[in-house]
Amino acid sequence: SLMIEVHPNPAKALSDGPQSLTPGQFDELTQQLAVVGKAVGRWAQIPTTA
Repeated sequence: SLMIEVHPNPAKALSDGPQSLTPGQFDELTQQLAVVGKAVGRWAQIPTTA
């Protein structure tokens, strides 16, 4: 399991800004994780948002 903090502007987050990802960074991370997960047979489809 992973717990990932996402904020549209981490620099202005009230807490945990330095460790937060932007939505774009989160999308990129999930794409990279999908490649690894599929390669090891441990990937479930992530729901997409509109």
